[in-house]
Amino acid sequence: MKLSEIITILEADLLNGHDKLDMEIVAGFGSDLMSDVLNRATDGVLLLTGLTNVQVIRSAVISATTAVVFVRGKQPCDDIIEQARKHGLPIMVTPFTMFTASGKLYEGGLRGIENRSAAKH
Repeated sequence: MKLSEIITILEADLLNGHDKLDMEIVAGFGSDLMSDVLNRATDGVLLLTGLTNVQVIRSAVISATTAVVFVRGKQPCDDIIEQARKHGLPIMVTPFTMFTASGKLYEGGLRGIENRSAAKH
């Protein structure tokens, strides 16, 4: 699923990554525990989170997460946006809860990381 499709489905506001609208997202993962992100997320994965601190960006970069969605309309501070820009990480904000956003993406055809995680272990 293309990043542009995700933005449409989630009615999201793209804060960074306007040059990556054609980027392919192959799976989704929702978590507020960055230790889970570090252990599970990989390239091609979209992270949905309610956390708005710089650790989200650091964890996404280390785990090679492809893009981040902040749920519940949570607005990241300028430092987070700048860190995402520095690392070329698309970030966006959706008004939906993590549950609803996940359901909308699943309904749109995006699946979770379960199959990708099984292959890693």
